[in-house]
Amino acid sequence: MEKNTENKVKALAPEEQAELLKKAMACDTPEQLMALAKGNGIELTEKEAEAFLAEQDAAMELSEEQMKQVAGGVNKCWY
Repeated sequence: MEKNTENKVKALAPEEQAELLKKAMACDTPEQLMALAKGNGIELTEKEAEAFLAEQDAAMELSEEQMKQVAGGVNKCWY
């Protein structure tokens, strides 16, 4: 993200930052993300939007071990 864009986001109140991030994470396409940014006075290039979405996708992926835990393959609770 460009420094200017980053500064504009940081200038928002914490509640506004959280709300904007929530909306950004709901975007499915770079175009949606760019429109959201523009509506909030933030210029975002297509490349930056694609990078953000790719980063979000990567953060949502679980490792094989995590998948086993979610699927109930490992019980780490001790009673």
